[in-house]
Amino acid sequence: MTKAEKNSIIESLSAEFAASQGLAVAGYRAVTVKELEAMRNEARANGMKVKVVKNTLAAIALDKAKIEGLELKDTNIVVWGPDQLDVCKLIAKFADSYKDRLVVKSAYLDGKVVDATTVIAMSKLPSKNELIGMLLSVWTAPARMFVTALDEVRKQKESA
Repeated sequence: MTKAEKNSIIESLSAEFAASQGLAVAGYRAVTVKELEAMRNEARANGMKVKVVKNTLAAIALDKAKIEGLELKDTNIVVWGPDQLDVCKLIAKFADSYKDRLVVKSAYLDGKVVDATTVIAMSKLPSKNELIGMLLSVWTAPARMFVTALDEVRKQKESA
């Protein structure tokens, strides 16, 4: 790889890292190309990116994006995207599927570096759409109960 190619990769990664809301690093061993491609496809469908990046290039790109403190040792997969909860859910899902072959190391969320336990805990939180659904369910509950009560009254009058 030439120096110009490396510089273009660093510039592109640092711009994408700076624009993302969530970024996670996971170590991988013996993850097959097919499994990695499945992870990439799911990430792409949700507006995220998954990339295997050399540690030195990733470190320089992270420094340029003013992100410090992420663990970059051994072989790493970097996942980033516009929604930090989606990043956590994706990385935790595949870490759970691939057990010891994909291990969450750390993440950069809300301007802070967090450890793997925080990433796993955040992955269990409901997404924005799930929260909206819960809220709508709560808001419509009184109307549903009122309609159900009226229906019961109608049935009682018809049977009498």
